[in-house]
Amino acid sequence: LCCCEYVDRRGKRSHLAACCCDCEDLDEGCERWLTCKSLPPGALERIVDTVADRVRVPWFAGAVKVNVSLVPPLVLLPVLLQVASLHFLLGLVILTSLPVVVLWYYYLTHRRKERTLFFLSLGLFSLGYMYYVFLQEVVPRGHVGYSQVVALTCGLILVLAALSQAKKDPGYLPISASSEKSLHQGLPNRSVRGSANGLYGVTTSGAASSRAVNGEAKGYSRMSAKEPEGVKKDWCTKCQLVRPARAGHCRLCGRCVRRLDHHCVWINSCVGEQNHQAFILALSFFMLTSVYGITLTLHTICRGRTPFVALFYCPGAYSDHSSALSFTCVWYCAIVTAGMGYILLIQLLNISYNVTEREARMALRDNTGHRLLGGLVIDTGQYNRGFLCNWGHFLSLGSSPPQRSAEDIV
Repeated sequence: LCCCEYVDRRGKRSHLAACCCDCEDLDEGCERWLTCKSLPPGALERIVDTVADRVRVPWFAGAVKVNVSLVPPLVLLPVLLQVASLHFLLGLVILTSLPVVVLWYYYLTHRRKERTLFFLSLGLFSLGYMYYVFLQEVVPRGHVGYSQVVALTCGLILVLAALSQAKKDPGYLPISASSEKSLHQGLPNRSVRGSANGLYGVTTSGAASSRAVNGEAKGYSRMSAKEPEGVKKDWCTKCQLVRPARAGHCRLCGRCVRRLDHHCVWINSCVGEQNHQAFILALSFFMLTSVYGITLTLHTICRGRTPFVALFYCPGAYSDHSSALSFTCVWYCAIVTAGMGYILLIQLLNISYNVTEREARMALRDNTGHRLLGGLVIDTGQYNRGFLCNWGHFLSLGSSPPQRSAEDIV
């Protein structure tokens, strides 16, 4: 292949110059749009897949595919913030619509059950761009000391370090080569039936049966022929393995994770036994760093006012472009910090009651949990051993090999 050639998703050799050629779905879509007709089912998804496959850049051994989800944050975020800094009303409209657009995109990807780098790239680029604006627009005003810049920089480094740890293995259960091969070949499996408390019995048939609920693929066998009566294990028909208690199957990653909490789109990975502590550290460091950066910026552009008052009333913030851009970025950081603060609060409450997000959702679905603190936490009562014991259990996650006690396998 030359630098501008590539093999497309259909296995055919193509060229970058032909990126707008031979797309029947796009031609049909344009024709229906001109004639005011609706698109057939699945046409829009096929068009998006074709466009994503053809967005490539020249490279030595052939054109390299560019992940389309990385482009919007890199391009739209600085442009929108620059436009928002032009006028107060523009800032109000843009900063109000941004969370709505992000939530809509999350709903779209969650419904299609697909992974995306959009949220991870948005988070990382937001950190970098906010730090750039702070150094470029706030520090030159002379009201921020050298030690404060160093402290903010250290906080940013700690956030990235914790985030890199959270991106590591969340505790995937190993899959044997034969099981993985059988999954790809579509070999027959056992179908299952479920009960309300999450314990599942076996039924034998030729075809596999599974159901995706709350980010988890349901399809289990709870009894093993070689186990004595009363000892039950959890069988995942997707991964073809026996898994311990509190483990779950992530339908986005396609793997079973030990003590699965949830699949986090902000790190594009699951949060499980091995990375839950790093996930909490990343959220905590981000909250501290963000609040500190917001405080320094407001003290600089709104002299003589407390940060909370300056956030809502800052005369002269739009008197010059530098102050307007800094103030707009402060509000953007405040919105993101509020959302991350809510996630951190829910996580801390769940840890205090020793319940995972997955277990809370299953308890709500099966109506077996108790709502506490105004519905912020769902107490299942199954693993709750008191505040201190629950936090001791959380702090010891991943520090010892998995236990095979009766509590783990029941």
